[in-house]
Amino acid sequence: MTGDVIEIFRQSRENYGTRKIKIELQKLGKQVSRRRIGRIMREQGLVSSYTVAQYKPKRSNPNESVVKNELNREFRQKEELSVIVSDLTYVRVQNKWNYVCVFVDLFNREIIGHSIGEHKDASLVTRAIATIP
Repeated sequence: MTGDVIEIFRQSRENYGTRKIKIELQKLGKQVSRRRIGRIMREQGLVSSYTVAQYKPKRSNPNESVVKNELNREFRQKEELSVIVSDLTYVRVQNKWNYVCVFVDLFNREIIGHSIGEHKDASLVTRAIATIP
C-alpha cells in the first residue's frame, strides 16, 4: 500500500493530497481511508505542494498609513521626471515565478526603468533604478 501511495504522489508531481490519492487508489480497485493515506504520507515525509504554507499579506488597516501622502492624488504632472512611481509584480514563466519591477514617469506615463528576476529582493529594484536614463 505504501508503494502505491508513493508512486501516485510522485506521478502527480508531488501535488496530490489524500483526497486525490484516494480517488486514484479506488481506480486501481483498492479501498483505503484518507486517514491511512495521510499517515503513510506523514511517515514517508510526503507533503503536497498545495499544503505548503503560501505567502499571506500582513493584515493591517489599509487606510491607516504611517507614510505621508506626498502625491495627494495629483497624478498629472507638468514636468518630466518630477514624479516617478514604481510597481513590483510577478508573472509565471515555465512553471516558475519571475518578478518584474517597473518605474513610470507620471509626466507622460512612460516606462523609464525596468528589471526582471527570479527573486523579489533589493537587487531587483537596484537594477531597475540603474536602467533609468
